Amino acid sequence: MNRGQWAHAGELPWERNLFGAESSAVRLADGRVLIAGGGDDRLTAQDGAALFDPRTGVWTGAAPLREARRMHSTTVLADGRVLVVGGCGGPARHPVVALDSAEVYDPVGRSWSDAGRMGQARCGHSATLLRDGRVLVAGGAAARSPDSERALASAEVFDPQSGRWTPTGPMLDARAHHPAAALPDGAVLVAGGWAATRRDWRGGAGLAYCERYDPATGRWTATGGFAAARTGHRLTALADGTVLATGGGDPDAGTQGRPDPYSRATAERYDPATGAWSREADMPWGRSLHQAVRLPTGEVLVVGGTNDTLGEAGYRSAVRYDPRFGTWSQEPGTEVGRLDCAAVVLADGRVLVAGGTVRTGPATPSGSYLQLTRTSELFTA
Repeated sequence: MNRGQWAHAGELPWERNLFGAESSAVRLADGRVLIAGGGDDRLTAQDGAALFDPRTGVWTGAAPLREARRMHSTTVLADGRVLVVGGCGGPARHPVVALDSAEVYDPVGRSWSDAGRMGQARCGHSATLLRDGRVLVAGGAAARSPDSERALASAEVFDPQSGRWTPTGPMLDARAHHPAAALPDGAVLVAGGWAATRRDWRGGAGLAYCERYDPATGRWTATGGFAAARTGHRLTALADGTVLATGGGDPDAGTQGRPDPYSRATAERYDPATGAWSREADMPWGRSLHQAVRLPTGEVLVVGGTNDTLGEAGYRSAVRYDPRFGTWSQEPGTEVGRLDCAAVVLADGRVLVAGGTVRTGPATPSGSYLQLTRTSELFTA
């Protein structure tokens, strides 16, 4: 089996943590890649934006966001513009200061414009492009009181034609930091995630519950759940319409007497026809806060991440999943280990990985906060 290779790419204009930024890097119609917002080494929200040109391998600064934000969502619209929604602003704090604002980037005019306000401020939510061009935004987190947070069940839809936000049916379970995937029939799958369980910032538990949204009715229905709770995991839509879930963990497991308080090596595959998850072969080792992208070959590349409990350092390792045989193979590791990074497949099939956190806490040179990177790398399968 041929193994891929990594090559150094240009550096971002700044170091950036991209935790909770759903689709933090997006590919534009002209092939360039946009990253906007994120956090600095103390998790203060940033407004900086940058564009990567695959032809030159160079990052250049772009017009900044109208409002600094992290833990937001970034979605390419059907007309090629980019919708950025919600997130939290200002310095890191508990509870979070969630945003209700949204803005749209025009790649032609190279500028941001206002996209209205949601009915509910939220961060750590999911955002999914629907078949009709609207965007479904679901769940997330917001302040419950001056000293506690809550996960949200509410959902709303953005119409790019009118620029309006409309509430839609709430999810059956409140959740945040959950991935979502569009299904072949136009429905949306949300799977796992996090829910607040106590007042302090560590007070959250992973979820195993999954549900589907029907755009025709605006309603959610329960579907098969994971074998074990997952947060910090990834969903990847496969070519045959199934969905692969990788890694993640349960941040509250260590206080609940469960045998596996670390990130999961397990993978599960969802069949929309049956609404059930099936166990796939385990990854070589567990990881959370990683990235997973589908290659042009139909295989899935999983890269980076960290251990759910300690989260001290980003992983350099990368693995490839072949859905035809349900097997994993080892790939060369990245030059820089990273978690909370961006990853996107380029038009030519290469994978760009950029930014992220290298080390945290006592693993950093200073022993506190985060050590970030502005580096980026390109994977050729």
